Amino acid sequence: MRRLRIWLKAAVQAASAAVLAGAVFLLHLSPAFGGAVRYEYYGAPSSNGEIVCSEEPLLLAAAGESAVYEGDCYEALRARFCAELVFCEEAAGVTSYYLFSPFLGQGVRVAGERINLHIAVRDGQTAAGTPLIFGGF
Repeated sequence: MRRLRIWLKAAVQAASAAVLAGAVFLLHLSPAFGGAVRYEYYGAPSSNGEIVCSEEPLLLAAAGESAVYEGDCYEALRARFCAELVFCEEAAGVTSYYLFSPFLGQGVRVAGERINLHIAVRDGQTAAGTPLIFGGF
């Protein structure tokens, strides 16, 4: 009887660990952004990787992702990710904010600074990308 209890306890612990590992795996695959009008996912950590476009967020392993929102969503996105502004720049009517969030991976180095959240605002639209917005906006 004692062996049966030990075996059952071990089986329950193993099953719990498997469920937890599965949940962590799904969180890793879940998109960072939601509620956008367009999503892009990048399959390689460089600009020549495969790009998947969608109107709905997808569950998939991606080296990066970006989303486009209607309106100026900079403050809401910055607050959502508890991100600190590292620097910003303005060019051709687009204001780009480069930030670091403790909730979004290691990021990349831009101008010597670690960045993992890039937000760009122009003409009533906002694009957000992690670690950066790949392609154009």
